[in-house]
Amino acid sequence: MINRISSGSKDLDSWFLGYETDIVTMIAGPPGSGKTNFCILASCKQAFEGKKVIYIDTEGGFSVERVRQIVGENFERVLENILLLKPTNFDEQKKVFSNLLKTLRKEHVSLIVVDSMAMLYRIELGDARSKEEGKIGKVNKEVAKQMRILAEISRKQNIPVIITNQVYRKFVPFSELSSEPETNLVGGDLFKYWSKCIIELKREGGKRRAILLKHRSLPQREFSFVIRDKGIFKKGWI
Repeated sequence: MINRISSGSKDLDSWFLGYETDIVTMIAGPPGSGKTNFCILASCKQAFEGKKVIYIDTEGGFSVERVRQIVGENFERVLENILLLKPTNFDEQKKVFSNLLKTLRKEHVSLIVVDSMAMLYRIELGDARSKEEGKIGKVNKEVAKQMRILAEISRKQNIPVIITNQVYRKFVPFSELSSEPETNLVGGDLFKYWSKCIIELKREGGKRRAILLKHRSLPQREFSFVIRDKGIFKKGWI
């Protein structure tokens, strides 16, 4: 039997059944597509039920005001159940991961969020390229180790893990443009390999779409959604 937790949205749960507890789920998309909203919404749901959440915020996107909007007057009690860690460089991110198992032993955690997994890695990778080629391999090896830690925690301890990732588009000559340009994930196969569920978010004008790219039991599908004060709601089925 597959165990799941709620996404915090009934409409999202109806679409992809919720986050499976023994895997890493990756939510990928460009800035402003809704990745952090997905993370905060799931965190609020668990914290509201009195469960502990580890939220690793590498981009500074976690918002107390957003929690208040979603939860309402009980938001301070919800915040008490969210352990917010805010590494500001790749070395600090390494320390967070090296202490992650110790943190889990102290707290009864029901969800781990890393928003985003790629931000500090991408900065460190750029710095490595400007200094020495040998360092690039070390950076990739370290982030692969971090992903392995997350995957082992989810599988062995049945704790769902949500990570976010950035996307980019390769330059394509205008004459070769298609209606749906290929999306590339930062980190490529490195993050894909460890993520058993991948959701891509797109924002085109005022329209938002979620695309289920990879799932262990569901086919690829899409979902149009809107973000409101209280969470995420369906705009229509595709």
